[in-house]
Amino acid sequence: MLSDRRFVRFGLHLLGIVFYALFYYGHAPTPLLAIWAAGVLAISIHSMHIDGKLAEVQARSLSRTEFVHHTANALVKGLIWAAPAALLVPYADSATNAWAWSYVAMLALAAAVSRHSAPLASVIFCAVVTCGWGAGIVASGHASFAAVIVLTGLFCVMGTLEGALATYQARLAEMGMDEKSQVVSLLLREYEDSDADWLFQLDKNRRLRSVSPRLAFALRRDLTELEGVSFIKLISGTAWETGKFSSSVHLLAEKLKDRESFSNLVVEVQIGGERRWWELSGTPMLDENGVYAGFRGVGSDVTAQQESSEKIAYLARYDTLTELPNRLMLHEALGDALRYAEKWRSRCAFLMIDLDRFKAVNDSLGHQVGDRMLAEVAKRLKALMGEGQLCGRLGGDEFGVVIKDAAEKSQIEKLAQSIIVRLSEPYKINDHLLYVGASVGSAIGPRDGHSVEELMRNADLALYRSKDAGGGEYCEYEPTLHASAEERRKLELSLRNALVNNEFLLHYQPVVDAVTEEVVSFEALARWHSADHGFVSPGKFIPLAEETRLIVPIGQWVLREACEEAARWPGHVKVNINVSPEQLIEPDFAASVVRALAQTGLAPERVEIEVTESVFLRDAGIARRALEQVMALGCQVALDDFGTGYSSLGYLRKLQFSTIKVDRSFVQGASQQSAESLAIIRAVVAMADSLKMTTTAEGVETIEEAEMIRSMGCTKIQGYYFGRPMTAEEARNLIRREDLRKSA
Repeated sequence: MLSDRRFVRFGLHLLGIVFYALFYYGHAPTPLLAIWAAGVLAISIHSMHIDGKLAEVQARSLSRTEFVHHTANALVKGLIWAAPAALLVPYADSATNAWAWSYVAMLALAAAVSRHSAPLASVIFCAVVTCGWGAGIVASGHASFAAVIVLTGLFCVMGTLEGALATYQARLAEMGMDEKSQVVSLLLREYEDSDADWLFQLDKNRRLRSVSPRLAFALRRDLTELEGVSFIKLISGTAWETGKFSSSVHLLAEKLKDRESFSNLVVEVQIGGERRWWELSGTPMLDENGVYAGFRGVGSDVTAQQESSEKIAYLARYDTLTELPNRLMLHEALGDALRYAEKWRSRCAFLMIDLDRFKAVNDSLGHQVGDRMLAEVAKRLKALMGEGQLCGRLGGDEFGVVIKDAAEKSQIEKLAQSIIVRLSEPYKINDHLLYVGASVGSAIGPRDGHSVEELMRNADLALYRSKDAGGGEYCEYEPTLHASAEERRKLELSLRNALVNNEFLLHYQPVVDAVTEEVVSFEALARWHSADHGFVSPGKFIPLAEETRLIVPIGQWVLREACEEAARWPGHVKVNINVSPEQLIEPDFAASVVRALAQTGLAPERVEIEVTESVFLRDAGIARRALEQVMALGCQVALDDFGTGYSSLGYLRKLQFSTIKVDRSFVQGASQQSAESLAIIRAVVAMADSLKMTTTAEGVETIEEAEMIRSMGCTKIQGYYFGRPMTAEEARNLIRREDLRKSA
């Protein structure tokens, strides 16, 4: 473009020489005209040479030397074209001079519009030419025409400056756009070279265009295979053939179809037969006419993050040990079942399951075996579940089952009984053959509760009732259970204050010599007369005290009170004190016995601690050490309710008990001539004799039973026939009467 302008300018100068020769030939001296024409030709050739060097000036800046040369050339050129105003104008008429000026004005205008990259040269040329011609015209006596010439020059200068400014601003804008383009290109290259992200572009038919190497790598395809292929087909894998698309792919397809922008959309894709997760963002593209042309967007592989999120979600809703739903998920499932039941006017159910005797397994064989048993229980439970039934672990050895549709009541009972039978079957774990049972309680919604909390609480009450019945039972919730639970809560509250309020007292039941029928000891029995509930049966408050561990302070009070009362009796009468398993596992149990003996002055040999076999089912080692410490003090230990458990013989071998107490159930059975009961009593007596232990038969109520027990060789007898539990004063009176009878 600059080259074209250079020749045009040269041509204009040559044409000017011709016109001036025609205008002034015959008027001005020929030599003078020839000298001027030679000057124009020379400066024009020099301008051609300078402009040739500046052909690429639009793409760079002028150097200082180039600037000086170009400006000087413009000055000389202006002076040469201004010279006719002084040299030639005086020889011609006004019309000729007007035509001559018109041509110079055209040259000034041409300079103003063609020198935006070098505006100073144009300004100098225009200023010199107009000023020279203005001065020459004024000298010729045409001042008004000179004013026109000066204004023409002024406008050319202003036009030159405005054009230069516009050119400069355009150049700055162009440079800014170039810089931005370079930055964007650089960022895109870096983006494409990253390991985790890629760009994608789709045409209006949702087919890939301009596929990048990173996207090809992510799709595990060759770059040449992807151009023009459906994007949805590439990411859906086998679902493209089966039509079973994931919900996220469906959503992406809808967004593309509706031409909606999307951001951070997580899509489940299949790449090379492997499930992965992509996070995609995209926006529609429009062409220069505003017509939809496809989609452009960015994607990244977020499989690791998604799998981590899924794992966290799994851990939040599933039990890691059993892989069953946890309490949270059961809570949600029961909530859904309740809403379903209320919507369709049907019924749902919740079963709460507790393992029987599991704690004994855990305590005796360790938690590792216990955990394996829980995992096996979970497998058995899961195998029993049918359609619309969900089992899960509530915690510890408690499980739950949600039945979504429990329209048939028999279905609930049938499932509960199946659970009890299946979970009661033996378990083979680490070469141990183990047995546990299961108790089940149920609540039906919305009959037994309109909320999840109500149903769970009521199922728990039903479970508690089945446990109270001895375990291995199934019980449904009944409204009376809630009343019982409320009564139990109030009873527990009163029991916590019973010691402070001095509401306990001890009764004493005599134990007599089987031959002489003389009193040899009294069994101390705790009684509770509550200010709120009146007299409360031991069968009601003792289990409650053991469950709440209130039995520990109560047992310490019984120990101290019984020793204090026994200290008032003759030296040959002992006191029997029942001790709970909860007391035995206390670290200072032996110390509490020492304190009671020291405070009351009672001889240790006059105290016989009574324990049941259940003490050895929990922390057997601790219980054994505690009893050995008590025996080392000189106290005796009796094994109560012998024969009702399954570990008696083993502990008879390990501990030197002083007395074995035969349970009243065998005594009553023997009185009814039960061969089994008779055989058990004879075996116990024979075994006790061989181990140098005494035997006490409990529950003797008639003379016939007393005679039978005596004939079978029992050492001592206890029962209503010889005396019911009595107050301390009555016990002392009984001892005095017996002493008087002996002395008489």
